Amino acid sequence: MRGRKGKLPEVPDVQLAEEKKLIIERPRPIKGEESHLECGHPQQERWLVINRKVYDISQFHRQHPGGSRVISHYAGQDATDAFVAFHPDKALVRKYMTPLLIGELAPDQPSIEPHKNVSKLLVQDFRELRATVEKMGLLKPNGLFFFLYFLHILLLEAVSWIILWYFGVSPVPFIISAVLTATAMVQNGFLQHDLGHLSVFSKPKWNHLGSHFVMGFLQGGSTSWWKHLHNQHHAKPNCFRKDPDLNMHPLLFALGKKLSVELGRKKKKFMPYNHQHKYYFISEYVHVLSAWAGSGSVTVLCVCLYRVLQSTWFTWVSQMNHIPMNIDYDKNMDWFTTQLQGTCNVHPSPFNDWFTGHLNFQIEHHLFPTMPRHNYWKVVPLVKSLCTKHGIEYQCKSLITAFADIVRSLKESGELWLDAYLHK
Repeated sequence: MRGRKGKLPEVPDVQLAEEKKLIIERPRPIKGEESHLECGHPQQERWLVINRKVYDISQFHRQHPGGSRVISHYAGQDATDAFVAFHPDKALVRKYMTPLLIGELAPDQPSIEPHKNVSKLLVQDFRELRATVEKMGLLKPNGLFFFLYFLHILLLEAVSWIILWYFGVSPVPFIISAVLTATAMVQNGFLQHDLGHLSVFSKPKWNHLGSHFVMGFLQGGSTSWWKHLHNQHHAKPNCFRKDPDLNMHPLLFALGKKLSVELGRKKKKFMPYNHQHKYYFISEYVHVLSAWAGSGSVTVLCVCLYRVLQSTWFTWVSQMNHIPMNIDYDKNMDWFTTQLQGTCNVHPSPFNDWFTGHLNFQIEHHLFPTMPRHNYWKVVPLVKSLCTKHGIEYQCKSLITAFADIVRSLKESGELWLDAYLHK
């Protein structure tokens, strides 16, 4: 291993090379257990590899702009493809990485961890695909697309208020106004999602400012909170204890075949999981309806109605691409395989694209998280071709089937839990 002067610990070169060798031979941190690593133990070291260079993030992870957990999830692993996927301005980021560099992999060390269940050719082919995408300009946003999109949100908001102002709060205009308001808020959420992924403006700074405006001012949420959670989801989708979207397991739901059986064998029961496919339908409404019941006012009823519509819309769209897919612990697979195992697509159409905020192209979105949504359809043939070449399933289904698969998968995992709970 080649070190950097003044950056390396005072240990013999041979011993240092052997310590660095652990980086690519184990999917674990250099010292201690992974759980200790994520807890931020003061004496715990966190090293990762990017383009064969070894970086010590033991202290930096706390200042990482994308959140401390998302970078820590790659401790002890090769994070090259994740780094490329998340950072559009790599030249700027590398300036901040220089002080973290502690050396390089030895010439005889492979770039990919030997234990990884991954094809070296697949990694190479995906990186060539990434280069092709960049050359085609598919990572460059179309300002007119997003300007018109924002105008249509404003139009929905304006019409909803005009209806109430002109027709009053009688039942029909009341319901129409609530539907339009919920639609505007959902589309606002999709726009915030685009801004959070740095895909609306060419400069990250403007994306950050836009995200704060839409998420904070229009949505009433926290941009930092969303970013730190969502980045983890993209880094390790459907990886238990690394994807925050799975935090509802096991307190509310039993998710995934393996995790549900494991939960049953441990005789753990926080909820009647064998009925989770039923209470899923009401889980997102309880807090909203209880707020109205405690008030009874027309204004609160209006807010609650649009919140119920918004929650229903968001919950089903956000879960249809992931809950039916493979859910497991992190297996430290390559970027392409990780994303394909945890995501699926919904057939494109003008309505599906609008209704889901183009999240029906979930596979392409996860492979290229900074790609503007209007370019997803252009990269689909290239991704499908790569899947065919390497025998990887590319799942694409109808919108109704995607919704039904949420219920089906919850029912299946609940039954697996019950069987393990009673008989294993």
